[in-house]
Amino acid sequence: MTSATPAYAVVTTTADAETKARFLAAEVIGDRLAACAQVYPVSSVYRWEGKVEQAQEWRVDFKTRGELVERLAERIAELHDYDTPEVVAVPVVAGSAGYLAWVGDETRG
Repeated sequence: MTSATPAYAVVTTTADAETKARFLAAEVIGDRLAACAQVYPVSSVYRWEGKVEQAQEWRVDFKTRGELVERLAERIAELHDYDTPEVVAVPVVAGSAGYLAWVGDETRG
């Protein structure tokens, strides 16, 4: 089974400090792998090494073109200090034409 690459996607990761999240955002935007990054606090509950953990984290949502998702995920992994960073891509199924055109213009081809 194959899946088509979406035209646009939102890629999410988290960091354990606002400064780290903003660093990830700035680097990725500087690399033109995403047009926009939103950084905001979240409260996470997750299982890690057999235990249920709770932590305050900072979520980063990157807006990008679908064809850049793999390179963006690789760049996040290079920059991230987590052993297993979250990298989840969700296809954008609809959006305003002007905004999506801007995302396309601000990311590298």
